[in-house]
Formats: sequence, structure tokens, C-alpha cells
Amino acid sequence: MSVHEPSPSASSPSSAGMAGVAGHRPGASRAPGMVPIVLRSMWRRGEGKFALTVLGLWLAVAAVSIVWVPRPLSETDGYHVWAAPSAGHWLGTDGTGADVFSWLMAGSRTNLLIVVLTVLFAAAFGMLLVAAMVARSTALASTSVVVVDALISIPTVLLALILAVPLGASITVIVVACGFGYGLNLARVARPTALLAARSSYVESALANGASGSRVFAAHILPNIMPVLSVQLSLSAGTAVLAESGLTYLGIGVPSGVPSWGHSLATSVKFINVYPLTVLWPGLIVTLVVVALNVFGDLLRDAADPLSNPTLRSAGAAGSADAPDAADASGAEVAPGTAKELS
Repeated sequence: MSVHEPSPSASSPSSAGMAGVAGHRPGASRAPGMVPIVLRSMWRRGEGKFALTVLGLWLAVAAVSIVWVPRPLSETDGYHVWAAPSAGHWLGTDGTGADVFSWLMAGSRTNLLIVVLTVLFAAAFGMLLVAAMVARSTALASTSVVVVDALISIPTVLLALILAVPLGASITVIVVACGFGYGLNLARVARPTALLAARSSYVESALANGASGSRVFAAHILPNIMPVLSVQLSLSAGTAVLAESGLTYLGIGVPSGVPSWGHSLATSVKFINVYPLTVLWPGLIVTLVVVALNVFGDLLRDAADPLSNPTLRSAGAAGSADAPDAADASGAEVAPGTAKELS
């Protein structure tokens, strides 16, 4: 009878502990189940009610405008130009006799599309830069930091003007120009938090156990920078609304004939002294939405932080208590071929 004892490397406490640490995913408690907690925390505050109500109305109006607007956008009435609000035209008409309310409704979905595309572009570009800035390659990380610091000084308007030369006035110009600038800013803001996570013991353990760099970034670094990411992107959304208005006014944003809040402002601002109401409505909408997005970002910073949100901290602690101990689980596993065999 011969006995095959387990190999020391398979049963050593250090190996089991490292496997347990590598299996831990900080930030995993911030799962989608935490979203209702964050939203409820924001709703309890007066400014939170304002922000969520305005943004909810924006989404609702944009959705409704896809299938219905009070009057066709192509309908004009030359006999009732610059008309005051009435039962037939709730917010009056513009210089062509078109219904202002219908154009603002249709413009809400254009602005929403621009904001969503800009935020997605900024998030993808920013995360790519963050991954390069915290790379284990010192040369790549240092070069990325220098490149970001150099490119972040380029004004968004200048980049939009350069893009408008080959592309002309288009939504693409707004999305690329704004997304590029916001992505650079996002990378710069998120880099310190990402560096702390990249230099942590659980990341080192995961890499030592053979995890790829992309998997470590997605599983360990990205969850830690999600609060910073969400706040910065919500603030960027408000800036994108302002950028659309400004670039469209300059003639390099939304093309003529496409409804948007910036287009409504650009076509009526020259008559502000004679017909101020046509400028008031789009200006008021842009102001409310931008303020709501900025308030949303500020509140999200507090609501998504367990240190300042006791409800979120309690939920995270409960989730951690219910989760199985990764270290114990890994230590209890028996590797194939290491059990005692009797022959």
C-alpha cells in the first residue's frame, strides 16, 4: 500500500489565501440592485425631486414625440408668423408660421439622442484612456498621461470647427467633438481612483493567478471607479445640451431642418427684441434640463457614496455578510490528484 500525500503548493495557506483574494471583486456590492436605493435617496431631497421630475418629463416627451406632435413640422402658416400662444398654437409660432411647441417636442428627442451618444462615446473613450494610464507598462502609462494632458487643452469648439470642414454641420460633429473632450476629462478625474485599485493587493493576486489585464480591469478596477464615472458622465450630459445649442448657433451643429432646442434658439434669437417669447421657450427648456442634469450629478455623488449614504452602506454590509467567504471556499477545495490515493 502506498500513500500519495498532497503537494505542499496545492495545500499551502498562502496559495489558498491568494486564490480567495483574487476571487474577491471590490465594488461588486454596487450591483444593479443598488440603483433603486440610490434613486430613493435622491428623491428624498427637494432638489432631487426637481431633477428627477424634469429628467423624467424630458424622457416622456421625447418618447411621445416619436409618434405624435400637435402639428406636423412641415406645416407653416404665412398668415400667422410670430403669433402669440393660443389654443391652436400653445407656445405660438416662429418666423415661418411653424408651431413652436411641436418643434420643441421633436427637438427633445434630437437632444436626447445627442446626449446619449455623447455620453457613450465619452465613456468608451475615457475608459480606454484610463486602462492605458494604469497599465503595468510604465512607458505606456507615462505616455498616456502626457498625451491626455496635452489633448485636454484643445477647446471643444476648435475641434468641432475642424471636424465640420469634412463633415459639415451634423450631429456627428457634436458627438465626436464633445465626446472626445469629455472622455479626456473623465480619464483625468478617474485616474487617481483607478490607480489605487490597480495597485491594491487583490489586483496583484489576480494577476499572479494568471488573470488577464482586461479581465482584471473589468472585474476589479472598473467597479471601483463607477461612482466617479457616473457622476462625471451626468455632468457631461448637461454640458452636451449646452454644446449642442452653441454649436448649432454657430452653424456647425444640428443641420438646418432638423428639430433641436439649439436650432429653435438659433432661428429666433435675432428677433429677441421684437418677439421675445420665441426665444424664451427653448431657452427656458435648455436651462431647466441643464440645471436638472447638474443637480442630478451632484446628488448622485452623495447618493452613490456609501460613506455619505447610510442606507447604501447598510445594504452593502448586508450583501457582504450574505456572500460566501471566497477565501474559505477556495481553501476548502481539493485539487484533482492531490487527495490521498490508496493502492
